[in-house]
Amino acid sequence: MIRLDWKLTLIKQINQSINSEPSDFDGTNIINFKNIKFDGKVDYEKQIYLYSLNIKGAPGFDLINPIEINNKSFLINRGWVPKDQKGNKFPSKTNSFSAILKEKSKFNYFKPDNDLVNNYWFTLKDEDLNNFTGKKFSKYIIYLNNRVNEQSIPLQKNITANISNNHLKYALTWFSLAISIFLIYLYFRKKNY
Repeated sequence: MIRLDWKLTLIKQINQSINSEPSDFDGTNIINFKNIKFDGKVDYEKQIYLYSLNIKGAPGFDLINPIEINNKSFLINRGWVPKDQKGNKFPSKTNSFSAILKEKSKFNYFKPDNDLVNNYWFTLKDEDLNNFTGKKFSKYIIYLNNRVNEQSIPLQKNITANISNNHLKYALTWFSLAISIFLIYLYFRKKNY
């Protein structure tokens, strides 16, 4: 119970940080899930298309661009676009941004390798990023949250610290498996007598 209280408190603190007023970001005051505002120069020539599903499950890409903030290199996730929009640059009309800082996801062995030649990405591996852009980046990604409207493309991600709660689904799955194994046991036991 204590462990659950600790997690709930942490989630509450993170969500408060995300929903707080954005603080000025100069590339040095890095905190996970921090709400920030900054000026930066986005590199549209080295745009990365990271395979992703939108909230409805449709396939597409997250637009990831290198951005320079006070001579420091970061990656900025500008949002999701449909598969047929791959190749479009979607340039921003401003160099001032509001965003959330979030630590990069850990490497997943079950995802395919990135196709750098065709700019088709599944993970943001540091080695591939360096080969593609010629730069080294922070371990944090900047997720834009200054959306013009809900329908504008790219569709920006809603960053929260909420953790999915699938305990009932897991319990039903394991209970169903236990019943199935018990029935199979009874079947073979009866057959042997």
